[in-house]
Amino acid sequence: MTVASMTGFARSGGSDETAAWVWEAKSVNGRGLDVRCRVPAGMDAVDAAAKKSLAQQFARGNINLNLQLSHTKGDADFVVNRAALDRLVAVAGEYADKPGIAPARLDGLMGMRGVIETVAAEDDEALQSARQALILSSLEEVIAGLSAARLEEGARTAVVLASQIDETERLVNAARDHAATQPDAIRARLAEQVAEIIKAGVEADPDRIAQEAALLAVKADIREEIDRLDGHIASAREMLQGGGVIGRRLDFLAQEFNREANTLCSKSADQDLTRIGLDLKTVIDRLREQVQNIE
Repeated sequence: MTVASMTGFARSGGSDETAAWVWEAKSVNGRGLDVRCRVPAGMDAVDAAAKKSLAQQFARGNINLNLQLSHTKGDADFVVNRAALDRLVAVAGEYADKPGIAPARLDGLMGMRGVIETVAAEDDEALQSARQALILSSLEEVIAGLSAARLEEGARTAVVLASQIDETERLVNAARDHAATQPDAIRARLAEQVAEIIKAGVEADPDRIAQEAALLAVKADIREEIDRLDGHIASAREMLQGGGVIGRRLDFLAQEFNREANTLCSKSADQDLTRIGLDLKTVIDRLREQVQNIE
């Protein structure tokens, strides 16, 4: 299985003897699956089939599906909206005596939107049934196109995620190298503080100093955080290789990454390790941004 994005667009259409249609599908990020389908009036069966097909194909994303249908041939009739025309005539009459305003003409008023409407002749039942089958076939095409677009975008995102995981591993390894120097840095800092105390004429207990140094070393030990980060890196790579619907799991894993990075920074006893921790948090934030696009 491959990684799929929640972002994509597809278009498909068709025609028969008297009509043409176009399907458009657009998908963006979403916490779950939210499908919004717009079809012409009287096509409830197509609407239901579209929603069912999308639910079977996709697990997450906000998907907008739109069907536009227009008649290209066949008998048509014209209907005059006399109520609208009468209102326009009445308004024009109110301004008939106003200076600088030319009298309204009937052809101009009838050209206003909504005054004259075109009514297409109804197709027979057999033609409508055949058209619906063709429209549903086009629906399958647009869903397949949307799926392909999401997979294509997902493949590009997976490359970025893999690179960010590699960078995370590099920084974790750098933190591991610094972890060995943490106790020495703590002892050196504590020795400086003790020297200042002795210089001030205060007697220092060597045993108490040793206890404090040991306690600080335990509190500053980041080996557990390093081990958990190693595990998270392995899990992230396994998810990417497995593919499928992994967006929510990757998002949770990114939160765990960030939790360990925060702890690492709080335990740091030197500037170099703090810098590594901050760089690690930056990479994790970028990783989490990309994860939001994954289905």
